[in-house]
Order: sequence, then C-alpha cells, then structure tokens
Amino acid sequence: MSGAFSNLKNIIHLLKSVDLEQLQKISQKVDLPQLMNNFSKLDDKQLQGLMKMLNPNQKKKELPPIDGDFYDVFHTLPPEHRELQLKVRAFMEKEVKPIVNDYWLRDQFPFELIPKFKELNICGVTYDGYGCPNLPFMMEGVLAMEMARVDASIATFFGVQSGLSMGSIYMCGSEEQKQKWLPQMQKFDKIGAFGLTEPEVGSGAAGGLTTTCEKTEDGWILNGQKKWIGNATFADLIIIWARDLADGEVKGFIVEKDNPGFSVEKIKGKMALRIVQNGLITLKDCVVTEENRLQNANSFKDTAKVLRMTRAGVAWMATGCARGAYESALDYTRKREQFGKPIASFQMIQGHLVEMLSNLTAMQTLVFRLSEMQDEGILKDEHASLAKVFCTLRTRDVVSHAREVMGGNGILLEYDVARFVADSEAIYSYEGTKEINSLIVGRSITGFSAFV
Repeated sequence: MSGAFSNLKNIIHLLKSVDLEQLQKISQKVDLPQLMNNFSKLDDKQLQGLMKMLNPNQKKKELPPIDGDFYDVFHTLPPEHRELQLKVRAFMEKEVKPIVNDYWLRDQFPFELIPKFKELNICGVTYDGYGCPNLPFMMEGVLAMEMARVDASIATFFGVQSGLSMGSIYMCGSEEQKQKWLPQMQKFDKIGAFGLTEPEVGSGAAGGLTTTCEKTEDGWILNGQKKWIGNATFADLIIIWARDLADGEVKGFIVEKDNPGFSVEKIKGKMALRIVQNGLITLKDCVVTEENRLQNANSFKDTAKVLRMTRAGVAWMATGCARGAYESALDYTRKREQFGKPIASFQMIQGHLVEMLSNLTAMQTLVFRLSEMQDEGILKDEHASLAKVFCTLRTRDVVSHAREVMGGNGILLEYDVARFVADSEAIYSYEGTKEINSLIVGRSITGFSAFV
C-alpha cells in the first residue's frame, strides 16, 4: 500500500499545480471529492497508469538497444575486424536499406551501388594478392551476414562476384589467368558469374551435367544451357562448367559475354531474391580458346573445392537474413501499440521473440565456429553442409515468427520482414538442397553413402 499511497500523493501534487481558473473549469465537469474518493480505491498499477496519463511529459522508459548478438559473439573479433564489420553495417544501412525495397519490387538491380562497393575494398576478402584484402575466412562470413542482415539479394550478388566467380579463378586458374582477371574483378571493373546449375540438373551436377565441351584445333566448343545464374544478365565473364566428351570429366571455362555462341535471357517472375538478376544461359557451338580454360579444373572435385568454400558463406547469409528479420520484428513490437501499450510487453509476443533469438544465437555461434575451422584449415564438406542445413532451416523459422508478430503489416514491404520471408526460401534451396547436404553429413557420420 505504501506504493499506492505515494502515487496518490503524486496525483494530489499534480492537481495542486493546476491554477485556480483551471481548477474551477475542472470542477464544473467533474465531482472533485468523488474523484479523489475513487482515486483512493485504485491499486498501485492503476495509479501508475493514471500518472502516465496525467503527466505525459515524463521521461520515457529507456529500452535496451536492439542487437541480435545476444551472446556478444562478435565482440571477440580483433578491433580492426570489428571496425570493418561496423563499417559495412553502416554502408548497408545508409546506402542500401533506403532503396532496397523499391528495387526488389521492380525486379531490378541498383547499379549505382557498384562504385560504392568498390570504395569499401572488400571484394576477394580472403584471397592473397591481386589487390585483395587477404583477411581470415571469419571476416568473409561476418561481412556476408552484415549484407544479408539488410538485404539477401545484395549479399548474393557480392557472394557470386567475390566467392563463386573470383574463387573459381583463384582456386582453379593459372597464374596468368589470375593476373588477368582477379585485379579487375576485385575493383568491380569486371563483373563475374558462375554457371553450374542447368534447367534439368541441379543436385545431380556432380555426375550429370548435360552441358558439354569438346576439344578442337581452335580451342573448345561448348554446347548446353545453364539456369539460375546470378549476375548473368550483366556479367562480363561467366565461369562455365561442362562435361568433356572425350573423358567424361568436368572442366571449367571463362566465357566472356561477347563470345560467339553465348546468349542469356533474364529469368522473370521470381518471388525471392528479386534484385539478383538470374539468367538462363544458352551455349550453342560457343568457341572458347584454350587460354580461357581454367587450367587447374580437371574434374568435379575441383568444382567442389569452390563450392565447399562458398557454402560456408551461404550459412552466414542465412544467419544475416534471420538477424535482419529478428531485429526488424523486435523494433516493430516495441513501437506498435494495442490496448494502450506496446505489444512487446505481451507475454505471447515475448515468447515469439525469445524463440527467434534462441535460433539466431545458435546459428551465430555455429557459423562462428565454422569459420574458425576454415581458418584452421580443418573444414570439410560435411561441416559446411551441416551449417547450411541447420542455418537455412532455422532462418525459415525465424522469419515465420517475425511475420507472425507483425500481423497484417508483416506482408508489407515497407516493414522489410516480408522480403526476408521470401528471400529465405531461395537461400534454403541454393548451393545444395537440405536433402543433398543432409546426405553429405549422413555419409560422414555413418560411413555409408545414401546417394542414388
């Protein structure tokens, strides 16, 4: 009762501060003695609510900062790496976030961002030489997360450029090919793409590529199609993987956009990653010189090396997508009021938020260890596959809860979560489906291969 008595005293003090003229006007409308009698019957919580109504100018409750890193995982980064992380976050918040929904809706790419990406000097994050930063694999993952935290499409564009296309040349190209292409790609003066998936061949790429290559006196002749190739509509060069008719092995080629026999058609009607310009590539008697054959790509095992490296990045990207959805939902629930108070104060909403944060925290700690293993040189296919399976599954769950706590507004682009919901579906499927990656892990832990 002492709390209630104190609040009642505060209310009386407020009423005393009202001047006589105002008090006379109030007494004409209400019975002041009866009003005070009713005040005395209110409990402490009711009186506190009344105080807020009577004194709206009082200092608002200071809320904790919105931060998806609940376990302070990223505060363990070295200061210079933490600084770069926050620099990229600021770039994404300032340059990308204000325009991303408009471009996503129109199914177009914001080309004005490319020169700005160049200024960040982060392309080819982990490569040594050729103008690349030569940072740990950890930072490649952290930066992928920061990009996906704002937009997964931009993160995908960057991943194709810096990871898949540059990575193919870095890991499978000759020194001459590296010197020719990597410095230009690092500066975004040349844009790359990566052509592995085909219209009828996705998960079965290891042994079932229908795109073929044949050695001739003039070089190589490529025939076939590639589908879902990110950046393909505007790339200057595309890494094409094809099956050699002579020995049945998969080989890699650098195909330039003006190569005779090369054409690309934009894929339309996507519900996810709409900013990514995916293309259907057709190769019809496309002649590629021996100079543009990746000299150290002689089987699918070489292709797999590139995929292993970038699959870890997809797990990080899924984590970023989940973090963006969680932080957007938390911000929304603290501002959105129903029944006179923020919905974040309701028990059921807090239950959703905690479940989202639990998933997100598990994902962040997993990918952090994944990149530590990559930097230690002990990362295996099954490690990257497990991370891809777990993180993409949990991301779907996180974005679903984010959509739920936002009610009808959760389907509007202006609140961002609708885009995260859609984009999570694409991340769930690319770079190996849940089923294929599960079989990679299953083979590792049982000793038996369940692949057909």
